[in-house]
Amino acid sequence: MTVIAFLVTIGVLVLIHEYGHYRAAVACDVKVLRFSLGFGRVLWSHTRGETEFVLSALPLGGYVKMLDEREGTVDPAERHRAFNRKPLRQRAFVVAAGPLANLVLAVVLYACVNWAGVQEVRPWMAQPRADSMVARAGLASRDEVVALRAAQSDDWVPVRSMTELQWLFTRAAVKGQDVQLKVAARATDSAALGAQRTVSLALSSVPASEVDNGLLERLGFSGPYADPVVAQVVPGGPAEKGGLRQGDRVLLVNGQIVYDAGQLRQAIRDSAVQGKPQPLLVRIERAGRVQEVTLQPVMKDVQGKLLPRIEAGLGGPVAVTEVRYGAVEGLTRAVAKTWDVATLSLDMLGKMLVGEASIKNLSGPITIADYAGKSAQLGWVYYVGFLALVSVSLGVLNLLPLPVLDGGHLMYYLFESVTGRPVSDRWLERLQRGGVAIMLLMMSLALYNDFARLLGAP
Repeated sequence: MTVIAFLVTIGVLVLIHEYGHYRAAVACDVKVLRFSLGFGRVLWSHTRGETEFVLSALPLGGYVKMLDEREGTVDPAERHRAFNRKPLRQRAFVVAAGPLANLVLAVVLYACVNWAGVQEVRPWMAQPRADSMVARAGLASRDEVVALRAAQSDDWVPVRSMTELQWLFTRAAVKGQDVQLKVAARATDSAALGAQRTVSLALSSVPASEVDNGLLERLGFSGPYADPVVAQVVPGGPAEKGGLRQGDRVLLVNGQIVYDAGQLRQAIRDSAVQGKPQPLLVRIERAGRVQEVTLQPVMKDVQGKLLPRIEAGLGGPVAVTEVRYGAVEGLTRAVAKTWDVATLSLDMLGKMLVGEASIKNLSGPITIADYAGKSAQLGWVYYVGFLALVSVSLGVLNLLPLPVLDGGHLMYYLFESVTGRPVSDRWLERLQRGGVAIMLLMMSLALYNDFARLLGAP
């Protein structure tokens, strides 16, 4: 599933990217000699009109080959159709059309997700870690975030899912903005149900270098709320040996009140002292009766780290809600989401360039393949959303002013429009070499981060 989802992802995004170049070239009356999906040995080809359409063996890319006097002899009768003979604005349009096609695709895909609707986890908070920013702000177990407002904004943004809340938090942290949350209490007391209050979080105090996949956990978010019940017991494990049974509700661990499953799991993880698991005195409720059991966790390898485990599935089902939008709102939200992801990506790349953000945020093909497989297993709507995210990333990446990318060619055309003359062949060669070196460095860092995540390295 992972391999197939990854190949489909790359194939679709490259196809749309190159099709953007192709359609723009045709619109500008540039002769297209070959449209290739992939590189290397040709597996299949079909000539339609004056263009050869090719499927090649290596599917990690593609290209559109146009008639160009810089790449070979051109029949004088067709020189007016050579790419290099076209006006500057047309050449720039053809080059920019590839990344723009990816951004348009992202809008369409996000809109499809918005129209189809998706089951999302409700933004119902688990108990935050003690002394964390979230805990100090006053958020507690069973609180539900209903709206968020960034600093210097008068508009409250409705929060309909945990995914949306995480996105809004990450965006505010990257921009260094404080936020306010409108929170509805979900206490068992029906009189307090729905009572709202406002809490503030000083995200501007979070260094940009700490904005990564672990940001929300460091802020104190321990995941969505789930009842602290035992969902499953592994035969022969510490939980079964200690007397836990499926359906037990955990009330206390070592005298500390357990509000939800996230806090229960954290209590087990924190039970190790100097690498050795300590016994846990657990008070449970079973069939209306309260009793105590003693558990002896064992150390298990979890993504390269030894952590205490009791060999049981913990937590009841999380609350979910369907997020769906109408035709107009779904489209406008898709445009806004594409713009937000694009600008946030550029902002993060800029901060990484000047050393303000961690280079650990760079991801490569292994991470993309992993997420492609996971999203595909969740369902087509989730996979389409993932495809939209990668499409935005590809569009933004190709617009960077690096000589080997589309953005680099646009940079050449900008120079030509200002000076009235193209970049010399000598400087083109130098810039190409520099661009290749930078791309190789970025790819190496991305692959290193991929393997580090795969091996569970910090």
